[in-house]
Amino acid sequence: MRDHSSTLLLFGATGDLSRRMLLPSLYALHADGLIHPALRIFCTARSALTDEAFRDMARGALCEFLPDDRKAEGLIDAFLLRLHYVALDASNPDGFTELAATIGDISGGLSIFLSTAPSLFEATIKGLHYAGLSGENVRIGLEKPLGNDLASSCHINDAVNAVFPEKRTFRIDHYLGKETVQNLMALRFANMLFEPLWNANAIEHVQITVSETVGLEGRAGFYDDTGALRDMVQNHMLQLLALTAMEPPASLDATAIRDEKVKVLRALRPVAEGDVVTGKYIEGAVQGDAVKSYESDLGKASDTETFVAIKAYVDNWRWQGVPFFLRTGKRLPERRSEIVIQFKPVPHNVFRDRGGKLEANTLIIRLQPEEYVRLLVMAKEPGLDRGGVTLREVPLDLSLTAAFAGSRRRIAYERLLLDLIEGDQTLFVRRDEVEAQWAWIDAIRALWNVTALKPKAYGAGSWGPNAAIALTERDGVSWHE
Repeated sequence: MRDHSSTLLLFGATGDLSRRMLLPSLYALHADGLIHPALRIFCTARSALTDEAFRDMARGALCEFLPDDRKAEGLIDAFLLRLHYVALDASNPDGFTELAATIGDISGGLSIFLSTAPSLFEATIKGLHYAGLSGENVRIGLEKPLGNDLASSCHINDAVNAVFPEKRTFRIDHYLGKETVQNLMALRFANMLFEPLWNANAIEHVQITVSETVGLEGRAGFYDDTGALRDMVQNHMLQLLALTAMEPPASLDATAIRDEKVKVLRALRPVAEGDVVTGKYIEGAVQGDAVKSYESDLGKASDTETFVAIKAYVDNWRWQGVPFFLRTGKRLPERRSEIVIQFKPVPHNVFRDRGGKLEANTLIIRLQPEEYVRLLVMAKEPGLDRGGVTLREVPLDLSLTAAFAGSRRRIAYERLLLDLIEGDQTLFVRRDEVEAQWAWIDAIRALWNVTALKPKAYGAGSWGPNAAIALTERDGVSWHE
């Protein structure tokens, strides 16, 4: 049974995430009648703005970031009337009293979306509790970063759990809201074709790539303190790995799904020396445009990695001996998020004596920028075959955009905000998942310290340092490019 909140409180409401994603997502839910007409939306940030000034800012954000077919002046006007603004200095507990007074009655339930600087996190939780905004009918959504190692993550989670128990805590990883990520479960568990082969008997290796063409994009301070391993691998990529590798859950239930994911995360083998490569981009060209080096973008020397590639293993019955190759980085040739399942070759080539050459089947699950599922299979080229049989790899494509052309494609935050308002935790990350992820990441960083590993240079616009190629080639594998 879903428990709809009657009030939504949005922290960080003047920030980039709010302008690009949250406000457009809430507008889309409003326009499609997916949130109750009486839902009140309160927005807060440090800026001293009136309701009207904030609504003007929100209108500008909607005009800039909504697709043209979603812009309807009457609907935008009606949505903006839902928005109320309260200026708040989260470091001052007295401000929360004024916030609570402005919000008023929360007997119908309150959902909070918290996106603040990490230094203000604990103070914000305490302020909410101090002002009476943390009762049994209040749930909280937490945007990352939630710590930078296991110890700091535990500290934050302890502070949250002192006020909001786990059943009312919604940790956000926006990748889990992507339609194609959810289709990964449908692909595996709704099709008899794949699940019997989804194991070490039939799969040779798995690749997960999340590549970016951009550099720092105004996140210089945060990124240099964080790096690619903690920015992308610790959350998004390990969640994709868990969904790919987990056992079938008993039901499509938040507890059942998250129970299976955490088993995978706890089964990750500690990474061995030589099974991780780091890199840092230098000057080069991305999609034809000359770009500066990371240190030029940053304005100082740095040992922070902008690229990481890892060979990982899941030590359980299903995946024993199957390498999972993870790769992510900035200033790479293209923006791409995908999962590649490489199957083993057939045990005997019956076409060999007729000249037929085989390639093992490959399943590609593309998450962005396109969304599709592609299975590469062998087919015979047309002809009389007097000179021999010619076999060729051909794709069987399922384009989600084309197959569901009549359905509206939604961005991840639309689903996650609606699930927060309705109290559905399925697509949110549980504390034991987060801590299992951090334990594995911390061990990698400890290995770096022991081995004095430094990032290797790679030209902007390339697929990372040469050592990343060697990482896979030792196993006779090539990155899918």
